[in-house]
Amino acid sequence: MTDAAELRSLTRELLARRPPATTDRTDFLTARFDAGLAWVHYPAGLGGLGAPRSLQAVVDAELAAAGAPDNDPRRIGIGLGMAAPTILRYGTQEQKERFLRPLWVGEEVWCQLFSEPGAGSDLAALGTRAVRDGDSVSGDWIVNGQKVWTSSAHVARWAILIARTDPDLPKHQGISYFLCDMTDPGVEVRPLRQITGEAEFNEVFLTDVRIPDAHRLGGIGEGWKVAQTTLMNERVSIGGARLPRGGGMIGTVARTWRERPELRTHELRQRLLTLWVEAEVARLTAERLRQQLVAGQPGPEGSGMKLAFARLNQEISGLEVELLGEEGLLYSDWTMRRPELVDFTGRDAGYRYLRSKGNSIEGGTSEVLLNIVAERVLGLPSEPRNDKDVAWKDLAR
Repeated sequence: MTDAAELRSLTRELLARRPPATTDRTDFLTARFDAGLAWVHYPAGLGGLGAPRSLQAVVDAELAAAGAPDNDPRRIGIGLGMAAPTILRYGTQEQKERFLRPLWVGEEVWCQLFSEPGAGSDLAALGTRAVRDGDSVSGDWIVNGQKVWTSSAHVARWAILIARTDPDLPKHQGISYFLCDMTDPGVEVRPLRQITGEAEFNEVFLTDVRIPDAHRLGGIGEGWKVAQTTLMNERVSIGGARLPRGGGMIGTVARTWRERPELRTHELRQRLLTLWVEAEVARLTAERLRQQLVAGQPGPEGSGMKLAFARLNQEISGLEVELLGEEGLLYSDWTMRRPELVDFTGRDAGYRYLRSKGNSIEGGTSEVLLNIVAERVLGLPSEPRNDKDVAWKDLAR
């Protein structure tokens, strides 16, 4: 399907069959998925119609005008932005049919079990082990290890997990990729309280967790390749979110500037104008990146967008605190919570300032992303490394 008029007609048929005002939210979202209007570029039967990605805007506009509910994408962002494209690319037909619909509808929240205490920036050095139970080639895997910085683990039903299945191979080669049921015995989630006072992150301990081989994604030992799809999509979902002109954090600061003229100074004005221009450039670049996605999988350019997102968030939130003066030093609530999502624009300036410090860590540290941009975008030579051909078990730790 390539015709916008036909997509618009299908959307209106859905609205006629399931009027948003009188239809249960979950029932409406399920019907939307089954009609192929969830993500139109996905295959038919998996929430899409095989249409160009650019036509999603046609569907979204019709639904928004009718007051139709969305699937609360901020709450299920890991599932939508990371798990779904990875399952679509590497999953079996059975895996796609089992996981994609409840993921998109929001019935099942996902989290990401990648980072470890001893393998953060060097993710390929991870030590969580997955060992076959017996000699069966199709039997379960027994997983032991620890993961950290896991957003939404306290509310997640499923996790995308990478674990070492062959310690005799170099670190990038002996990894496999799994779908882990977070309700299984042996999965323990503990909160990590952050500088904001909340615990949206967690550490996860895996003790003899049994994962069926049917929940392995991709081939044995191909986990690093599969994980690259996840990571590239993660950086696009973090740094390339669609925003209106003047949206996001720069819009919040600009609104304060307009409403509070007594706070203005010449120096702050110059900084605000500079950041406004940079935020608009980043927004337009993100739009161009999304258009490039129509042609295929995201590339390393998403790392550049995520870099810009982190720097801008931190600089804009710093400007806001300075603009507010003494008010900017206030922090409304240190109550320990375990939120389901991050709400930058719905909180006060102090929260935005503190929470933005994590932007240069989560989704790949800025230092690692600079290397990716240098090597994969600019074509610069990679740094010398002496561990690429050494068995993981022989690496110094």
